[in-house]
Amino acid sequence: MGETEELSKVYHDVAERSSKLLGEFAQKQAQGMSSAVRDEMGIAKAFMDLYARMAADPSVLATFSMNMWMDYARLWQSGWMKALGIDAKPVAEAAQGDLRFKDQDWSANFLFDYIKQSYLIAARHIQGAVSQVGGLPPESERKVAFFTRQYVDALAPSNFLLTNPEVLRETLASGGQNLVRGLNNLLSDIEKGGGQLRISMTDENAFQLGKNVATTPGKVVFQNDLMQLIQYQPMTAEVYKRPLVIIPPWINKYYILDLREKNSFIRWAVQQGHSVFVLSWVNPDARLAQKGFDDYMLEGPLAALDAVEKATGERTVNFIGYCLGGTLLGATLAYLTARKDERVRSATYFVSLLDFSLPGELGVFIDEEQVANLERKMNSRGYLEGSEMAGTFNLLRANDLVWSFVVNNYLLGKDPFPFDLLYWNADSTRMPARMHSFYLRNMYIKNLLGVPGGIELAGSPIDLSRVKTPSYFISTVEDHIAPWKGTYRGARCLGGMVRFMLGGSGHIAGIVNPPAAKKYHYWTNDKFPPTPEEWLAGATQRPGSWWDDWHTWVDRMSGAEKVPARVPGDGKLKPLEDAPGSYAMLRIPAKVK
Repeated sequence: MGETEELSKVYHDVAERSSKLLGEFAQKQAQGMSSAVRDEMGIAKAFMDLYARMAADPSVLATFSMNMWMDYARLWQSGWMKALGIDAKPVAEAAQGDLRFKDQDWSANFLFDYIKQSYLIAARHIQGAVSQVGGLPPESERKVAFFTRQYVDALAPSNFLLTNPEVLRETLASGGQNLVRGLNNLLSDIEKGGGQLRISMTDENAFQLGKNVATTPGKVVFQNDLMQLIQYQPMTAEVYKRPLVIIPPWINKYYILDLREKNSFIRWAVQQGHSVFVLSWVNPDARLAQKGFDDYMLEGPLAALDAVEKATGERTVNFIGYCLGGTLLGATLAYLTARKDERVRSATYFVSLLDFSLPGELGVFIDEEQVANLERKMNSRGYLEGSEMAGTFNLLRANDLVWSFVVNNYLLGKDPFPFDLLYWNADSTRMPARMHSFYLRNMYIKNLLGVPGGIELAGSPIDLSRVKTPSYFISTVEDHIAPWKGTYRGARCLGGMVRFMLGGSGHIAGIVNPPAAKKYHYWTNDKFPPTPEEWLAGATQRPGSWWDDWHTWVDRMSGAEKVPARVPGDGKLKPLEDAPGSYAMLRIPAKVK
């Protein structure tokens, strides 16, 4: 097929798709407009509070205007100097690691350098002005700061054809074919999202579970309504007598810890001689709408404890909980403590909140009005759609997880690069309505998990301060989902010995950081003072991954005794299917109604 014929086919395809999508969009407008008028997120109210405070104190606006005018005057002066060939120091520079302005023309070309600096000056002053307005209610203050940043990020010159040098070059070189391909990509993403834009972040056809991701050999040896339990094939002749059981979050799928051989925490733990089990949560539908947080405890870690004993003959285990899985782990240990059950001998928390007083920017999306609106949606269909939660998380890092793909997919007209981490990120899961409502209200809004007797699970009031299980906390310095100072507060809620660690990078990269990669660094402090600031002041920075430090710690918890390697099926539980199992394989297309 010639280039002209191929382009003609693309045009025809675009026209057909556009007509169909516009018709569907028109049918949905009435419902969409009613939601917008209700201001379910409280954005309009927050900015009305801002405008009222600004009007009451005109000096804030006057100072903002004067400072911005002075910076623009300096930019104009330095711009002329640069145009005349005289070296001039930039008035505004992009932050280190800001990939929006990585193209050399943003600095080498006078016009694009001027556009870039004009934007950076405006962005700095706009965000500075709203942050200086005093007297705002805390909820309004958080929303104003967050959505002002979203607005500023959206208006970056890199996001537009005429002000992005890389897109302009590609448009001229291809005769505009990049924009046609980009429109086709845009329409495909709208179709994929059922009428809502669902940006493709990776080539989802490049990966297949069990083939090139989630490849550590293992067997599903137990399952119930909420989870499958995977037991992994040993890779050493002997293993630790005490099994290791991992509780991943049910917001995403477990294989973030088993992406590829070289960065799989699960494979690495097996290679260290652990009998590793992992819970693989179901992707729930309306039939599981009434499953609650206590059901996730009873049918998750508690069911796993019984199953692991049948599979290995061992009554005691070491537990790991990742993110929300760590929150569940803490609650489960408090429940077991109340019942004088000592089967868990150590607990490891990966970036997990037990105290929710510092929720980070996620707090912008969680208040009484927004949760009530979310409950109405969840109760009508029985669950929270995974794509809705994924969209919220993506907004927390909009430049990396939204706008970079807008430029690549729609302006440059390129297909997204195959990337296993982003494939996992797009493999979102639903959450039952009853469980998620309980979690949002009792953890985020009321912050009751750390209050003795504040929460009751399966008929038992729980108290984290009575939990004496030795605990290891790993948090990450750039975490935007579970801020490390908040995880530190949660660690202080426990009553036993705690080793707290701080890793480099963020919520995912800081955890999936194998020693062989020799990336990032981590901080250690053998003391556990009252505040995170005191802890960091006395901490020592070390190169590389925290994995080895954790293994030294868990080795002490496991004891020196080893036993012959346990093969899945050798115990009282027979294999049901190969890992990764059918629960993980279920990939539901995201459609927001």
